[in-house]
Amino acid sequence: CFSPQAFNKTIEKDNSLAVGYFQRGFVHLQLEMFEEALSDYHVAFNHLRQNPFIDYKQLGLRHILYAWEVLYSTAAVQCHLQQWQEARVTLEKAVVWRPERRRAILELALERVQDHLFLEPMLVPLGELFRPRKKEVEQLDSKDFLGKPKVISSIIPNDEYIGFEPLRPQKQGFYEPSADALR
Repeated sequence: CFSPQAFNKTIEKDNSLAVGYFQRGFVHLQLEMFEEALSDYHVAFNHLRQNPFIDYKQLGLRHILYAWEVLYSTAAVQCHLQQWQEARVTLEKAVVWRPERRRAILELALERVQDHLFLEPMLVPLGELFRPRKKEVEQLDSKDFLGKPKVISSIIPNDEYIGFEPLRPQKQGFYEPSADALR
């Protein structure tokens, strides 16, 4: 159902997109590619840049990626790698990042790790896709900001030419201002 190649393309387009690494980490975990999943979760956490969350609604994804979710998923991978002590340390770090209402989830996870039981990783809800707002998509059409060119000033009297052309050969005396213009 999931393909790491789709997330590879996403990450190639924006290699600081934390949610892309987060989702690819989930796919790697499902495919039992644990080292790759662990790497993706570490990169996702680093791309949060010490922020407790990143809200992707502005980009068209109705999801907020929380640092504690990334750490929780990292601990889930560490459990699969039999790194129980590291998983416990990671979960303790997640407790620092978690919102108050998620405290019970992390306490239960710590108990499961103590008993050497696997954790289910967090994921972006199924069916959530990047969908830019209609207003933003409409702005993708090309616009003519300059408009039609028109002659504003010319040294040639009564010049009606509109557009651009190479320099025209000059005629002697043609471009001299008339006596009336000098008055």
